[in-house]
Amino acid sequence: MGQSDGPRGTQSASTGQSSGRSTRCIALIGPFLSGKTSLLEAILARTGGIVRAGSVAEKSSVGDSSPEARDHGMSVQLNIADVNFLGDTFTFIDCPGSIEFQHEGAEALTACDAAIVVSEPDPKRVPALQVILKQLEDRGIPHLLFLNKIESCETPIREIVPAMQPASTKPLVLRQIPIWENGAATGFIDLALERAFLFRKNAPSEMVEIKAADLEREKEARFHMLEQLADYDDALMEKLLSDLAPEKELVFADLSREFEDGLICPVLLGSAQNGSGILRLLKAIRHEVPFVGTTAKRLKIENAKSAAYVMKTLYTGHGGKLSLARVLTGDLPDGATVSGGDAVEERIAGLFSLKGEETQKKAVAHAGDTVALGRLDRVRTGNTITTEKSVVQIAGPRPPDPVLASGIGLQDRKDEVKLSSALAKLIEEDPSLSIEHNKDTHQVLLKGQGEMHLRVAFERLQRKYGVVVERQKRQVPYKETIRKATEIRGRHKKQSGGHGQFGDVVLSIAPQPRGSGFAFNDTITGGVVPKQYIPSVEIGVVDYMKHGPLGFPVVDIVVTLTDGSFHTVDSSDMAFRQAGRLAMSEGLPKCQPVLLEPVMAVDISVPSDATARINAMIPQRRGQILGFDARQGWPGWDVVSAHIPESEIEDLIVELRSATSGVGTYTAKFDHLAELTGRLADQVLVSHGEAAE
Repeated sequence: MGQSDGPRGTQSASTGQSSGRSTRCIALIGPFLSGKTSLLEAILARTGGIVRAGSVAEKSSVGDSSPEARDHGMSVQLNIADVNFLGDTFTFIDCPGSIEFQHEGAEALTACDAAIVVSEPDPKRVPALQVILKQLEDRGIPHLLFLNKIESCETPIREIVPAMQPASTKPLVLRQIPIWENGAATGFIDLALERAFLFRKNAPSEMVEIKAADLEREKEARFHMLEQLADYDDALMEKLLSDLAPEKELVFADLSREFEDGLICPVLLGSAQNGSGILRLLKAIRHEVPFVGTTAKRLKIENAKSAAYVMKTLYTGHGGKLSLARVLTGDLPDGATVSGGDAVEERIAGLFSLKGEETQKKAVAHAGDTVALGRLDRVRTGNTITTEKSVVQIAGPRPPDPVLASGIGLQDRKDEVKLSSALAKLIEEDPSLSIEHNKDTHQVLLKGQGEMHLRVAFERLQRKYGVVVERQKRQVPYKETIRKATEIRGRHKKQSGGHGQFGDVVLSIAPQPRGSGFAFNDTITGGVVPKQYIPSVEIGVVDYMKHGPLGFPVVDIVVTLTDGSFHTVDSSDMAFRQAGRLAMSEGLPKCQPVLLEPVMAVDISVPSDATARINAMIPQRRGQILGFDARQGWPGWDVVSAHIPESEIEDLIVELRSATSGVGTYTAKFDHLAELTGRLADQVLVSHGEAAE
């Protein structure tokens, strides 16, 4: 994307960075297993950051160095490294590819100058790629597409790029075409430079003459690239219409401007595993990625004297809390006093640069630098921090709604306080996790973005915070109600010397329409139950309703106090409370109690080619399809609406992701209660009885 290979601007001996050229921050994002971590290794190796590239498979990479990432062979959190290339400094942030961990990258992207989207040259990647590209487009973040693993590609690139175009609303502008030999990509032709390069494993590519056999293909591809650029440049269009060869300066200027303005998505080729195409990629981003001032303007923070965005919170074993932040304006020295979202001032206790899990102390961070700030207890991920009295908070991404939950079981009840502290830190590190204390089931639930997301969270609780926990199946908050009415007397009489206890009530119990809740009335006349005791009767009724005849909370009934009697000496609030409870315990079993299960309103978002599979899946989960429609703003996607019992949703996300190559998702909210009878109801009652024993 750049014309010259040399540095622009004067060189600063103290920083090794061109004067006036701030450090640029670039996210590496892409679908799961596309090779982002391998690309970071290749970049580090090419720029001298490491002696040789490590391997994810061999567990020797700078990124994915946490125990969880090593164990599962996948990125589960951000990996960060600074590199120097031709006098310019870059911070690369390797973001997890799994949709379950993508909020990590979403937060980091907020303050990045650009993103390199890594993908295999495979049209099957389109849905996963679309999820990523749409986020970048919606947020106005410049991005290019790096087609990785080009050495194993067998389909002509002229067929692959159009097939992948549906993933992007911006034109995919192919910058390079492969050089083929014996059916394998052995190099590429740069369409802007009009030069050919042959790959050399783990070494810079070798520039060669364009072969005569490739000239026609190169001219055709270059003209198509120029046509795409000319859609946004009248001067270039005029030259093409006049059959005039445009100056290279004009081509490079258009590439730079249209990339920065987010009008196009350039496409480059290479192989991270073999170190191929890395140098051209680095030169491209060096010349075209905008500096931090442009990013500050995009975030409307450019007028702040000093501002930084916190993209990640980390708790380390020895250093305590670290806030990973990108400085957007001004300088941030170690020891400075800053304030975050709540405007409470705190002092930075240590300032560090990061490479993987390695830290290096710094005295000051300049605009553009990405650093870890020590022990800012009140600062949270997504906060904008400043040395001024106040600053406008940058609007970061909202954490996605959870799609899976697990109960948290403690092996030792003495660890409750320890668990509470660990969960608070866990959620501060990863805001896409959440905790729910379910008032109906009395279960503590950890909620997240999928099976692996929760598995890693439980592993961290044990390894990092020393809390021995076990995953429990989420309990469904069943309720019960009645089908018919009855009238019942409840009399509580007890004499044990001195004052006794006496309470006597007659209750009318009747069902109400579904969703009506509970109502308590009285028709007492003549003072047969003194007014001061009537509230106690209601309390006794409500007491029993917490666990009805089937063992679940009772809903949708109306109870009316119609008659009773009292004793001038022995009656009391407690006696009438007991009488009300006794009447309910005897009366409700006679009212044909029935189990109720919660039914959720579910919206399932999937690529259109998976809609038929989802429609078949819903009835298998006792669901009712309400309809489907195109997903607004998502070409090629549908939203299927349905009612599904909550008990059938527990592992819905697992099947949904399996049916959609990992990209399907859903939202669910409580809609209504429905009767559950027969074998399924019997199973619930047996299971509930066993759990209560």
